[in-house]
Amino acid sequence: MRAVPTWVDKVHDRDKVEQCIYDLCFRPDGSQLIVAAGNRVLVYDTTDGALVQPLKGHKEAVYCVGYSKDGKRFASGSADKSVIIWTSKLEGILKYSHNDAIQCLAYNPVSHQLASCALSDFGLWSPEQKSVQKHKSTSRICCCAWTNDGVYLALGLANGVVSIRSKVGEEKMRIERPGGINSPIWSLAWNPSKDEPVDVLCVADWGQNLSFYTLSGKQVGKERILGFDPCCVSYFSKGEYILVGGSNKACLLYTREGVKLGTIGEQSSWVWCCAARPDSNFVAIGCQDGTIAYYQLIFSTVHGLYKERYAFRENMTDVIIQHLITEQKVRIKCRDLVKKIAIYKHRLAVQLPERIIIYELYSQDASDMHYRVREKINQRLECNLLVVCTNHIVLCQEKRLQCLNFVGNKEREWQMDSLIRYIKVVGGPASREGLLLGLKNGQVLKIFLDNAFPVPLLKVPSAIRCLDLSSSRQKLAVVDEHSTLLVYDVKTSEMLFQEPNANSVAWNTSCEDMLCFSGSNTLNIKASNFPTHQQKLQGFVVGFSGSKIFCLHIYSMSTIEVPQSAPMYQYLDKKMFREAYEIACLGVTDGDWEALAKAALQGLEYNIGKKAFTRVKNLRYLELINSIEDRQHKGEIDNNIFLADILAYEGKFSEAAKLYHRCGKDQAAMNMYTDLRMFDLAQEYLGSDETVDRKQLIRKKADWARNINEPRAAAEMYLSAGETHKAIEIMGENGWVDMLLDVGRKTDKADRQTLNLCAEHLRRLNSLTYAAEMYKKMGEMQSVIELYVEVQDWEEAFVWAEKHPEYRQLVYVPYATSLAEQDKFLQAQKAFHKAGKPEEAFRVLEQLTMNAVNENRFDDAGYYYWMLAMQCLDLAAENEEEYSAMMTKFSDYQKKASMYYVYHTIQRYMDEPFTAYMPEALFNISRFLMHELMTAQPTGISKFSTLYTLSKQARNLEAYKLARYVLDKLQTLRVPQRFQEDVELAALKIRAKPFHDNEEHQPLCYRCSTTNPLVNNNGNQCVNCCHAFVYSFVSFEILPVVEFVLEEGISDEDALHLIQQSGGSDSRDGSDSKGGNYDEEEDNHWKRSDSGTAEALTFDGSPSHGEPSDDPFTANLMNFYGGSEYQPVTVGRKALIAMEPHDVIVCRWPKPLRFQYYKNFMPDMPITLCVHCNKMFHTDDYTLQVLQKGHCPFCRTTIGDTSDNNND
Repeated sequence: MRAVPTWVDKVHDRDKVEQCIYDLCFRPDGSQLIVAAGNRVLVYDTTDGALVQPLKGHKEAVYCVGYSKDGKRFASGSADKSVIIWTSKLEGILKYSHNDAIQCLAYNPVSHQLASCALSDFGLWSPEQKSVQKHKSTSRICCCAWTNDGVYLALGLANGVVSIRSKVGEEKMRIERPGGINSPIWSLAWNPSKDEPVDVLCVADWGQNLSFYTLSGKQVGKERILGFDPCCVSYFSKGEYILVGGSNKACLLYTREGVKLGTIGEQSSWVWCCAARPDSNFVAIGCQDGTIAYYQLIFSTVHGLYKERYAFRENMTDVIIQHLITEQKVRIKCRDLVKKIAIYKHRLAVQLPERIIIYELYSQDASDMHYRVREKINQRLECNLLVVCTNHIVLCQEKRLQCLNFVGNKEREWQMDSLIRYIKVVGGPASREGLLLGLKNGQVLKIFLDNAFPVPLLKVPSAIRCLDLSSSRQKLAVVDEHSTLLVYDVKTSEMLFQEPNANSVAWNTSCEDMLCFSGSNTLNIKASNFPTHQQKLQGFVVGFSGSKIFCLHIYSMSTIEVPQSAPMYQYLDKKMFREAYEIACLGVTDGDWEALAKAALQGLEYNIGKKAFTRVKNLRYLELINSIEDRQHKGEIDNNIFLADILAYEGKFSEAAKLYHRCGKDQAAMNMYTDLRMFDLAQEYLGSDETVDRKQLIRKKADWARNINEPRAAAEMYLSAGETHKAIEIMGENGWVDMLLDVGRKTDKADRQTLNLCAEHLRRLNSLTYAAEMYKKMGEMQSVIELYVEVQDWEEAFVWAEKHPEYRQLVYVPYATSLAEQDKFLQAQKAFHKAGKPEEAFRVLEQLTMNAVNENRFDDAGYYYWMLAMQCLDLAAENEEEYSAMMTKFSDYQKKASMYYVYHTIQRYMDEPFTAYMPEALFNISRFLMHELMTAQPTGISKFSTLYTLSKQARNLEAYKLARYVLDKLQTLRVPQRFQEDVELAALKIRAKPFHDNEEHQPLCYRCSTTNPLVNNNGNQCVNCCHAFVYSFVSFEILPVVEFVLEEGISDEDALHLIQQSGGSDSRDGSDSKGGNYDEEEDNHWKRSDSGTAEALTFDGSPSHGEPSDDPFTANLMNFYGGSEYQPVTVGRKALIAMEPHDVIVCRWPKPLRFQYYKNFMPDMPITLCVHCNKMFHTDDYTLQVLQKGHCPFCRTTIGDTSDNNND
């Protein structure tokens, strides 16, 4: 570090009396220096030291000045107890006073609040305030400073105390120095560095100590003894250095940790103030005798380089090791002035003032950047140059070289004839390394550590500035003091060449014949004896490795990536392909690799060409080289043919064709031109077999026409070349139906492949008629049907299916699938039936049923179950093997259909707030379902909903016994939360009701006239005769019908014939006991009796006139025996003839079931039978449902299909 005086001024008053410079400060931009000199404030231009203007406003000596951070104003404080605020235009704008002399000033760096300190108090002023806030101090204030964030103010007191105050003047922290009153705090400053994690306060006291504290009062680092009384402390703007001046009559430079680095300027009197110019290395000093000195600090570069590792000094005390390739950096904190640095392989030597420290890498890994201390040589050693080797250090002092081991013992010494100007380690075994020396007298020497005698290499005419040895140690490059580069052969000492304008030189460590040198802001790269390649460069080169040049500019080392294109092309011009390849490996662009590869290929250097093309991943040329090498292995030796192939690949077609022709390879030339679509040129090279070649040419021409989007011409050419299929493809792609049809009609029917290709394209183009024509020509009827099915032209498909029944399945299965995809499942199911796919039809219905149940569409579920039942019936009729299973399923599905049909009403009642059903209907429906649930529990039907509905309607209809039974059942089930309270309340209330049911709701069996209880464990049948109740499938009232069966030997057709022919030939027609005048009651077995004023009608099942009944059916009604088995009424021919046709209801079930027969005991009650589902209804209910829905409520048969229903 050197301090160069820039300008000096000495301040006197009018009487030539020296004026003490108590304080000075810089304007924030560094352009002006504000100086407190006597009773004036002087403003200097920092560029040349010219006095800009003296400012007068104080009556006595000015002790302090301070500039605000924003550069708008500055302040001065004087012994006259006043503070003056000046603008940056040097105009006074404000003045205020204290009770004592002003000692120090400090502007807040953030809020620009001014702190002014007098002997016994301090004040805080800001432009926004009208008055100054003043605060008392217990001791004299000597100095003050704000923290970087402007939150706290530090005051240095004469009693050895540092008082930390807030922005409003409150004391937050108190730091007491050990010396107390004997160590007054004369100066302090906060470190302005933004890299520090905490604010650090530097304190200088007249106990001659320099100490550092955090905001919390904790001491940082160790205390430094100064050896003099400090009067001023100041940081550089980035906080890296500290300036200290005082009674030592000098300004000293310290690190931020307090390590002394050197002296800036020695003076003849005390230094009262010093400051560093913002963001620069200039320092201003003010002295007791009025001297103002302005210095520039020049920090010399201390560094060392070995290959890609560069070590340099930073902040005077730190060593940075930088890997120039990977850009990794490590820092070694030496905490002392670093004087010299040397690096070699895995060793690093650092010279400090009192010792030399040897570091080594933790490992031998090339990328390792972690160093540890190997040895310390605790000696004060002076040297100009320092070199480190594996086990030694070498000190250079003027003409003398000393070799020391790591313990510090001198092992060898060399004395030169002239000053040593340059020294470099050139490698060698451990403890036997070689050093290259350049002397001032132009001599170049080589020294080995184990040899006491230098080895002279050569001598140049002038002093040596820089030198380097090539990697093979055969060439030596020297830069002399005349900036001339001289390159010598080491063995012969012959000068190979020289170049001007060089200040440094470096050989390429990866290439023997290449070096670079710098000078006049130019970088020069020279390969062999070729001309140099130049480019702009600031600084000078210190290393060259591969394509990377290491350049030092001022203090920073940078790595420059330099493409080696120029030297590579120089070698290529001389056909030196191997040397060019070596240069390219150092680093060139992809374009350069391409040029090298093609040049090597034309030079028939296939190995180099292959390597170069591999670099740029050019597979096309690599395939060419491989094919050439294969042909060479097979014995082909004509290089002209290979060269012709290479020229063709490079696009030099004319030259390639001439070479082919010269070698007798006209076919190759023709193929080349046809591939290039140059058909006119290709015709020039037609061979002896002209017909074959011409067809081939036409085919390739057609290919070309197709590629350039001329499809019609291509199709015609393909046809003329006999490539019919390719022509058809083009016609199909472009939708030329007429051309396809023409080709198809001209094609023989034996050529099925061509016809089929035409048909496929016509089919794709929706020309179904023409496609069908092609298929018919081939006799492919199946394809014709598939054609119509594919386009879903079902009418035509059905017509062809009728003509060819063997293909019915091809039509109906896709038709059914299409309907199913359109959610037309019922039509799809019928289509599956027609296609002979009952399993598919069955599966569709089952899936529909499960979906309906899962989606709570219970009316749909009942409908689908009825359809499933009918499907089972059909399957049972068709397949005797599955009869038993299908009939079981039929019964199960019929029962489930009824249950889901009924549950739909209950579910709507539970979910919807209003219902159209009367309480009696809901009562009957829920009671019916309750009895059905005793034997089956289908998915989705809630037993709770059923019982809850029944309990509610039972209470409404006074069936209290039933209600109590149902509520007891409900409490055993899981009751939903929203019904819990309602059920519990109902269960309590029912206890207050009588334990019996209203008799009018109890069902009557029309066979045995037994009144049944409302709860029947046998289900929906009579408890006495086990006759199954027949319900009206809307209101679910029990209908007055009794089932009867036919005697053996009577078929269904006979029975129907007998019933129809009865025609009124019953017993009533021949009886005339009372004039043949029987009223309706007597016909229906009602008996009237008089009892006073009342008349009574009784039903006794016998003729009213007291004669024995001659109705065989009535006689058979009571022919049953008690038990659980049902015994149906069996009738013979006589009974059938005796029946009135309109009293008989016949359920005509399809095969294999037989008909079911019922007799209506109340002919006046009209009953309707749906002939599709065989469910019975009250005619009024059925009519209303049909009017509302348009179909049967159970089987959904539309109104047009109900003409066969019995309406009696």
